Amino acid sequence: MKLKVLALFLFIISCKRQSDKIEESYLSKQPNIILILADDMGWSDLGCYGSEINTPVLDSLAYSGLRFTQFYNTSKCFPSRAALLTGLYAQQVGADQSWKTNWQHCTTIAAQLKKAGYLTYMSGKHHGIDVPTDSLLGFDQYYGLLSGAHNQFNPGKQRPGESKPAQKRIRPFYINGKRYEPYTPDSTYYSTDRFTDWGIKYINRASKKEKPFFLYLSYTAPHDPLMAWPEDIAKYRGKYRVGYEAIRNQRFSKQKELGVIPEDFKLSDPTHVPWNSITEDQKDTEDLKMAIYAAMIDRMDYNIGRVMNTLRSNDELDNTIVLFVSDNGSSAEVVNKPGMASDGNMGAVGQWTSLGSDWANVSNTPFRMYKNNSYEGGINTPAIVSWSQMKNKNKINDHFYGHFIDVFPTLLELAGYQYKTPDNVLLKQGVSFKDALDRDIDSNNRPLFFKWADGAAVRKANWKIVKEKGDWELYDLANDSGETIDLSTSNPNKVDELDSLFTQWEDSLNNHSLFR
Repeated sequence: MKLKVLALFLFIISCKRQSDKIEESYLSKQPNIILILADDMGWSDLGCYGSEINTPVLDSLAYSGLRFTQFYNTSKCFPSRAALLTGLYAQQVGADQSWKTNWQHCTTIAAQLKKAGYLTYMSGKHHGIDVPTDSLLGFDQYYGLLSGAHNQFNPGKQRPGESKPAQKRIRPFYINGKRYEPYTPDSTYYSTDRFTDWGIKYINRASKKEKPFFLYLSYTAPHDPLMAWPEDIAKYRGKYRVGYEAIRNQRFSKQKELGVIPEDFKLSDPTHVPWNSITEDQKDTEDLKMAIYAAMIDRMDYNIGRVMNTLRSNDELDNTIVLFVSDNGSSAEVVNKPGMASDGNMGAVGQWTSLGSDWANVSNTPFRMYKNNSYEGGINTPAIVSWSQMKNKNKINDHFYGHFIDVFPTLLELAGYQYKTPDNVLLKQGVSFKDALDRDIDSNNRPLFFKWADGAAVRKANWKIVKEKGDWELYDLANDSGETIDLSTSNPNKVDELDSLFTQWEDSLNNHSLFR
């Protein structure tokens, strides 16, 4: 009997040791990383940030993960992409004036993760001239658009039986190193679907090789031209006939209920025109525009669901970190160039339609202004992190303020990679927010800097100075994130303090002592 008890005891110990080994092996695995970037999407355009748009997948990732309420981009497409991948301000990379320049003095997340043993893939938009599969950017394989906006249904030549595709110009496409200009896909092509198709191919390839992977999935939704599948548009047609004020107020109320803004938040003054001031025909057009925009976000969410299902079927879901952000606030830009194709069928291949400033104001609820501005509506992005192994789940972080430059050090730390700055590469400007995934952390009152076009801003702690062409304005973001009360006159010393930091930052941009 004693021998049986002893044998049972040894068996239990053996099982526990084996279980511990399996657990240790699992936890020691390098996590897969998926970085998802939306294009021109406003702060309130997801359900988990207040929207009426159907985004169950991203909502689920947010509710089971971590949402940030103060996470910043650069207010413009190509500078944001440079900061996101390099961990440097776009001004340091040489991507602050034009996308038609080679990035300099930098490396990327992909290039460094490759050194850490990762397979590196990119699908979607890269707004620059450096090809993602070049050694500088460091991606093993790439499918996508090497430029700005493109026709969502056909970026190439007119196809038989279809309208001429509306487009600003012919855009280059790359498929694993081969350049196509123009790229004329088949009639099943829709950018969000196809970018996801290739992302899923890359995930499946990585799973077969049993190596960790980094996937950068860079959508062009919901950037104009507003184009979506008819069945997706139909879900939202008529929903927006209630007007700008009603949707903005609905979102504002829901944001309070969700806890992404405080109950006493001061809503910025509207910049949209009164809904009742436009004609019935104009209301119908505006309803359709917003329905298409919503459909594009709906479709993006559906495709992110396809990615999550692929991870699940490959048994990779629990070991994959997902980070979702947008490159700038919703856009008030309106494209209206002579000679651009328009067949009068809004939402389809033959008409380029832009969202416009009125709906962009609603899209960026509760903040002020939009893309290209340094107010919160231009630079504050929804930011979601989801990972089964993080401890800070089902949380909203409303006190840490982060920036795209922080993504580089964070992802490398999560990968367990000890990054050392290479020669001739600038020292990283960002800080890792890895600890925020396990516990509440603050930002240590560090300054963040913004400069695009005529706008500029500095944030340090809860103080922010911002300007658009004119003088500095000053806001206390702890009590006024809507930037409704300018305190520059009553607190000139704080303006001077932050202005001095901005001057020092500008002077440092060409300081080569920042090299390793």
